[in-house]
Amino acid sequence: MQRILVLCALAALVLPTAALAKGPSGASIDGPGSGADLKFSGNGESSGTALGTLTEQTGFFPAMFGQTPDPMQKDRPKGDLGPRYTITWTVPEGKGRTNRLQQDVYPYATPPVTYMEPGLEFFGDMKTHGGWFRSEEGLKQTLVSAGLPQTPPTSSSSDSGFFTAELLSLFGAALLLAMTTAVVMRRRGRPAAAA
Repeated sequence: MQRILVLCALAALVLPTAALAKGPSGASIDGPGSGADLKFSGNGESSGTALGTLTEQTGFFPAMFGQTPDPMQKDRPKGDLGPRYTITWTVPEGKGRTNRLQQDVYPYATPPVTYMEPGLEFFGDMKTHGGWFRSEEGLKQTLVSAGLPQTPPTSSSSDSGFFTAELLSLFGAALLLAMTTAVVMRRRGRPAAAA
C-alpha cells in the first residue's frame, strides 16, 4: 500500500512538469527584407504542421531543453552567416500565461544555422540549454515559402558587416562637424591685422 502511495505522489509531482513541457503555440520572424512579421501558429509539437516543422528545423527543442546526443554547439560557425532574423517563440506556460523566447536564425548561411542564448528563463525555474544549431536547407525553404526572399536582401544587413550605411553617414556628419568647428576656431584665434 505504501508503494502505491509513493508512486501516486511521484506521479503528482511529475505530471504538472510534463504538462508544462509543451512546444510553442506560435512564432513570429522579423528581419531584413521580411516586410511584415512572418507568423506561424498551431501545434509546435506536431511535425505535420508548419509550426511543428519550424521547431524541428530550428532545433527548438534541443535549444530549450537539451538532448542526448547534443546537436547544439557552443561556438559560432565560421564565415559569413548572412543576414540575421529573429524568431520570437510563444510558449504556453499554463494558467493563461505564456513565455516569449527569442532565437536567431541565419537562413542564408550554408548550412542554415540558428542560435539561442543559454540560460534564458522559462516555466518559472527552467533555463534554456542554448547554443548553435546546424540545420538543413529545408529551413531556408520553409522561411522562403512563408515570405522571405529567395536570396539575401542586398542591403548591408549581414551580422559580419561593420560599416553599414547608417554608420558611414554618422561618421561623415561627425567629420563635417569637426572640420567646421576647426575652421571657426581658427578664424577666431587670428589676431586683428595692424592698421
